[in-house]
Amino acid sequence: MTFLKKCIVAAVFVAMLAAALAGGVYFWANRPMTLTPAELDVTIKPHSSLRSVSAQLNRGGVPVEPELFVLMTRALGLSAQLKSGNYAFKSGVTPYEVLQKIARGDVNEYVATVIEGWTLQKMRSELDGNPALAHDTAGMSDIDILKAIGAAETDKTSAEGLFFPDTYLFDKGTSDLAVYKRAYRTMQRRLEEAWSTRAPNLPYKTPYDALIMASIVEKETGRAADRPLVAAVFANRLRIGMPLQTDPTVIYGLGPAYGGHLKKKDLQTDTPYNTYTRMGLPPTPIALPGVAALTATLNPAASNALYFVSRGDGSSFFSDNLGDHNKAVDKYIRGQ
Repeated sequence: MTFLKKCIVAAVFVAMLAAALAGGVYFWANRPMTLTPAELDVTIKPHSSLRSVSAQLNRGGVPVEPELFVLMTRALGLSAQLKSGNYAFKSGVTPYEVLQKIARGDVNEYVATVIEGWTLQKMRSELDGNPALAHDTAGMSDIDILKAIGAAETDKTSAEGLFFPDTYLFDKGTSDLAVYKRAYRTMQRRLEEAWSTRAPNLPYKTPYDALIMASIVEKETGRAADRPLVAAVFANRLRIGMPLQTDPTVIYGLGPAYGGHLKKKDLQTDTPYNTYTRMGLPPTPIALPGVAALTATLNPAASNALYFVSRGDGSSFFSDNLGDHNKAVDKYIRGQ
């Protein structure tokens, strides 16, 4: 056999071998895998090498063949595109689908939802029960959390009301401190935005005063159309030195002693939050106000109303004087 023929045979052999190898990799790459458990999460660490990614997949329960995974990734030109994060996989996924998911950065994001009007205690309970978070705040006081997230010194006396209610997305294993930090910074930004566009001649000296009032407005009504009027009532009362006389502050001050229904003795029980026995704003917010309550507080309706009473359908009736208010009470409360 001549040298040329030998080269041709060798080339054909190599081509056949390469084709067979490519066919084998293709078959492997598209073969569904059985996972145990059938649904699982794998976290790919930042700055992982290609071989480290394949090793992390195997340790996490996704049985890709390391050498074939490396070969497939390089052949597809995706070596530099693999992204860190937490990924969800189900039994039946193929190695090719695993690679594509990591290359797209299709990370598995978890959710923590904080609702407007919740107290900080309720927020902490909700985050403490979220299984996807790392609970680094366990055993911390509210003030400890403020210190840990780098809150302003002026905010380190009470944490109530300082966290913005919203839906927060995060990767599995994220520290709950990260959620608190985001919620705190968001509230600072939202409050600053609302304060910078506030109406003139409001009876609030500082943004914190407005935050306290916004928490009261948040608790007094969930009806969007009534918020600016409720905010106007309380602003009008502050201007003339009239007690706020708002039940949600009394309830907050009673704490665990609140039995689910306010009684006359509750209104007469003095606490720092009883706005029937004490003048002015309570010392801290009583809940986590949303952006609508902040906006209404700092841009209340143009109204002389000093009173309001629930109509029983979620809306309120507003009055400028006590006589009209008493008539409304007879109609909507006692009439029921």
